[in-house]
Amino acid sequence: MASAPVYVSMTGLPPDERFDKHKAGIRSNRYVREYGLHLLPQIYECFNPMPYEAACEMEVELAITLREAGYGVWQA
Repeated sequence: MASAPVYVSMTGLPPDERFDKHKAGIRSNRYVREYGLHLLPQIYECFNPMPYEAACEMEVELAITLREAGYGVWQA
């Protein structure tokens, strides 16, 4: 059985602030704005904060890992 869809992206903002901006339509991803319910801090908290170069790599690695685990993944 597939897991819930998730959106994976990096940001220089605190994740909750970035999520609020998506929901408010500020530089937002349409899927997050229309369908986003909540953050999954158990997935990302261990990675924050992170230098930009590492975040670029981690975004791709995390998306691959989540897809392999059965999640539908949207990426920025």
